[in-house]
Amino acid sequence: MNILITGGLGFIGINTALKFCRTDNNVVLFDNLSKPGSIKNYKFAKLLGAKIIIGDIRNYNDIYNACKNFDVIFHFAAQTAVTLSVSNPATDFETNAVGTFYLLEAVRKANPSAKIIYSSTNKVYGDLSNKQILEHDRRYNFSDSFGIDENEPIDFYSPYGCSKGAADQYVHDYFRTYGMDTTVVRQSCIYGEHQDGTEDQGWVAWFIKAFLKDIPITIYGNGKQVRDILYIGDLVNFYETLIYSKIYGEIYNIGGGFLNSISLIELIDILQIKTNKFPVINYSDQRIGDQKIFISDNTKAQRLGWQPVINIENGINKLYEHLNILSVSRNCC
Repeated sequence: MNILITGGLGFIGINTALKFCRTDNNVVLFDNLSKPGSIKNYKFAKLLGAKIIIGDIRNYNDIYNACKNFDVIFHFAAQTAVTLSVSNPATDFETNAVGTFYLLEAVRKANPSAKIIYSSTNKVYGDLSNKQILEHDRRYNFSDSFGIDENEPIDFYSPYGCSKGAADQYVHDYFRTYGMDTTVVRQSCIYGEHQDGTEDQGWVAWFIKAFLKDIPITIYGNGKQVRDILYIGDLVNFYETLIYSKIYGEIYNIGGGFLNSISLIELIDILQIKTNKFPVINYSDQRIGDQKIFISDNTKAQRLGWQPVINIENGINKLYEHLNILSVSRNCC
């Protein structure tokens, strides 16, 4: 199978490449090398046997020339931080909204039979302030539901929510208008190996790195915000399920679900016990576009035979060991 991955040198991209390179597919990664860690992933991708095209999703000719002759196109190229979208909304819009439009048009004209799988976000549902929640000692909990399904009204909030939401709807509409084979995957918090977490994006990896390096942690809000976290291997397994299903034109919410939900404070508790470290914790105002709680209702995805198999304890241990090995190797060099 011929597979193109835009944003292929990012966290989700390199893990997807790892999955499909192992099964004797022709995998090509399209990336502009702008993300931290992309050079490291470039070297790793070469070892996997993936081919690499250096290009920018914001350049129509780049993506038009790259998208021909592929059976499957994973579209991960994106600006992924809410904070950066607030400080630089133009770049956020050009990357997420315009870049996705360019991809759709390029595929429509050059390779209309390709299957497109788009990595969207739970941020398309806004801050979910309409939901009734209860405040407990260590977290917020839903009072009326265990999760958000695909029928939840979309309500873009923050430039990031707007740009990803616009792209999300364009991908879905190219199925309805042009009959293209598109699928939208609205993802909750994804974590795992090869994630270069920062304070702005990838909070699970960022907290672990802060513990390993004795860096102070800033919590925006009260720390009771709850997310269902999904291990990267489970996400990539769902992508594989989509490839081999004959269903397209659908939207799926994907996350760890209620059993894999955790608050920021609870993760800090876990890491304190694991490391016997107690880094400085600072508190600041809640950030624009933040959701107090998001838990994905995975029912629709589970109808395809998929479900998460890596729980929070095992997933955090895997990521901790990965980041610890990297930290030790860097300190030795």
